[in-house]
Amino acid sequence: MKSSIENTSTLERKLNIEVAAAEVQAAFEKALKGVQREVTIKGFRKGKAPLQTVKSVYGERLKQDVIQDIIQANYVTALREHSLDPISYPTIEFDPLEDDKNFLFTAEFEVRPEIRTVQFEGLKVQKEKLEGSDSAVNEALEEIRRNRAEATPVLEDRPAEKGDVAIIDFKGFVDSKELDNGAAENHELELGSNSFIPGFEDGVIGMRIGVTTTVRAHFPDGYHAVELAGKTAEFQVTLRGLKKKQLPELSDEFAKGLGSYENLEALKKSIRDDQEKRETKRVDDDLKNRLMRVLVDRNPVPVPRSLMKDQKKALVEDFEKRMQQQGMGPDQFEDYKSKWDADFEQTAAYMIQSSFLIDKLANEHKLRATSEDMDNKLHEYASTTGIEMKRLSEYYGEEDRKARLLYQITEEKVLKFLTSKAKVEEVSKEQLENEATTQNLKLS
Repeated sequence: MKSSIENTSTLERKLNIEVAAAEVQAAFEKALKGVQREVTIKGFRKGKAPLQTVKSVYGERLKQDVIQDIIQANYVTALREHSLDPISYPTIEFDPLEDDKNFLFTAEFEVRPEIRTVQFEGLKVQKEKLEGSDSAVNEALEEIRRNRAEATPVLEDRPAEKGDVAIIDFKGFVDSKELDNGAAENHELELGSNSFIPGFEDGVIGMRIGVTTTVRAHFPDGYHAVELAGKTAEFQVTLRGLKKKQLPELSDEFAKGLGSYENLEALKKSIRDDQEKRETKRVDDDLKNRLMRVLVDRNPVPVPRSLMKDQKKALVEDFEKRMQQQGMGPDQFEDYKSKWDADFEQTAAYMIQSSFLIDKLANEHKLRATSEDMDNKLHEYASTTGIEMKRLSEYYGEEDRKARLLYQITEEKVLKFLTSKAKVEEVSKEQLENEATTQNLKLS
């Protein structure tokens, strides 16, 4: 076998491989003899037909198998010979296979980008300064109160107000046709909750019990039922009754009723601790993202086209699923995908570049995840989720899941290492948001 390599672009390679006629002939004869032992040809006992007869009957069909075997064996040999590490499947082209001629074929593929050094010392990155807030605790308490509110009948003679729970019968029409699933009786609707389409709750506010009226409401342009998007509906609404939500008083007794809290202060402390954990994780995750962006900017890496295509496709498909769950229709998503195509591509490129840099740093600084790291991570999962270690071990025993978890741990170790070497400046949340807005304006 003879082979040569061409660099057709920064990451694209083309292998030219020539296989000697004698090797081709030997491979073909081996395939013929394999068939000879297994087939029965008229006039001959099984396995006794002359090789030439077998060739005349099965030769053309065997050629494709022989070509595949020759290409596979010599392609792998040529890769080792030239110390190549393909990152994509090869595109193979070959000449017709003839018994007495050398066999020529080419293989084109992309290789992993070569990263000689990674500049990581002294990366400058901003981190949001974590600031506790009593108002956040109070908001959480108010949410708990709202969730535990009791609705009691409104006894006085007055119109429906925002905040009331209206008990209504209604029937909807669009273009004078009754809406499918657009009617209900004794339906309880909290006025001001925005749980109906725009205009409906405003139309109920001001009604009195026993009154029937027509309420006009508007389906949003992005409504999930495409046939109704942007249309105006009319509802015949009868107000059957009113309830008023009564919020429980914040007290030690209220706190005790929620669980194992001694008093209201213990409940507040629990809320504050939970918020601090969530906020700390959010800030840390944001710092990691910022740090990786700076690292990629400092160390630009060529992106293989094949990986870009696959990563971008995965991003688009994942985003499409999430948008469908939120009611976005296929046509709307196509418009969105077209509008933000450059963003999808930029994100895909960043993800690929960062993975290459993480691999390089993990190898250079011995940060690759170990079996011990994985055991520690599973114990961490067990303590936070309550899932037994045995079940977690079985779940992550599957190779793909194990590989993903090991990469996640490696990424965490690399980011911890980078953070220790970075110049981190703490700034307020408002400053970060203002700078992000300014940056977006510059890019638009």
